[in-house]
Amino acid sequence: MTVSLCIIAYNEEKVLEELLRQVQAQSYPARLTELVLVDSASQDRTKEIFSEFARRFSQSYLSVGVYDNPRRSQAAGWNTALRHATGDIIIRLDAHAEIPEDFILQNVRLIESGEDICGGARPNRIDRPTPFKKMLFLAESSMFGSSIAGYRRQNEEKKYVRSLFHGAYRRDVFAAVGGFNEDLGRTEDNELHNRIRRAGYRICQSSEILSYQHIRGTLSSMLLQKFANGKWIGLTLGFCPRCLSVFHFVPFCFVLALLCGLFGLIAGAVSGIFWLMLPLPLLIGLYLTTDLIMTASAVASAEEKHPVQFLLPAVFFLLHVVYGVGTLIGILALPFLKAHIRRRNRRTGSSAEQEIEAVRQCVISNTKKEDQE
Repeated sequence: MTVSLCIIAYNEEKVLEELLRQVQAQSYPARLTELVLVDSASQDRTKEIFSEFARRFSQSYLSVGVYDNPRRSQAAGWNTALRHATGDIIIRLDAHAEIPEDFILQNVRLIESGEDICGGARPNRIDRPTPFKKMLFLAESSMFGSSIAGYRRQNEEKKYVRSLFHGAYRRDVFAAVGGFNEDLGRTEDNELHNRIRRAGYRICQSSEILSYQHIRGTLSSMLLQKFANGKWIGLTLGFCPRCLSVFHFVPFCFVLALLCGLFGLIAGAVSGIFWLMLPLPLLIGLYLTTDLIMTASAVASAEEKHPVQFLLPAVFFLLHVVYGVGTLIGILALPFLKAHIRRRNRRTGSSAEQEIEAVRQCVISNTKKEDQE
């Protein structure tokens, strides 16, 4: 089977060359592999790295194409890749990833066994480790600091899941459900996988498939990532609430509880009604107890111990609050986003639904061309 390996990148010059070396080291035959490299209007050497790789190694592969994504968003980038991908299997790969040499091979084997969509665990890794980055790694790897999503940890069995990262898809899947919703950011894969499941497909996660994701190397960049993730959870409520689970809203509920507790504390102090002041200290006490327990668990799992790990309780708290505030702002901003989308659609004469269908037709057209050849 032929494989289209798609990489979408924006300002990723620091990690891209290493990822492309790992792509070259794949055990799956290069002559059956098509590389679809999409640059999202980067301001660094990302496109130059892509273009140089295509110039040097295009003869080794089925093909190597470099394409532009002027809209910059992930969804638009993946739609660009889908328009140009011609392989029997289409694999999504983040630029911040690491892949073992059997990554493509294991995906192909699972697809050949009868699956339509597959992938594996995607644990975190640290780029140029320092004690502080290792502490951030503990926070990001913990269910308390990140999420309960199974793809973040290695699993021992094959199972069917709601969503995954670095997925491999039969091209027929996109011919059936179309492309990504370009009105969404950060949750475009949730929405796509929701459509895929509604179309009757199952998403298989196997312990035989493994890839890695680099965590953000600074606390500020990690907090910005969490804020944006939380914001798009709130915004996605207006487009595809079924894409989300209750666990996406735990930080939001925590922030609401803090705000209500703070209001009660102020109201109790002003009115003299003592019981109004109780919820906030009770909530803080419960959270602090859980925070310390989860910190102890994370530190116990660490291969190395370091004093900087004493910062973990504060880091956990910041991650939760920033994510929850992001969700709150996303919900408040939802009417403005929808109004912006309506104005844009009137101006351009197209919509996300039309784009999804256009990508579907393009995939079908590419399939017919392959069949004719």
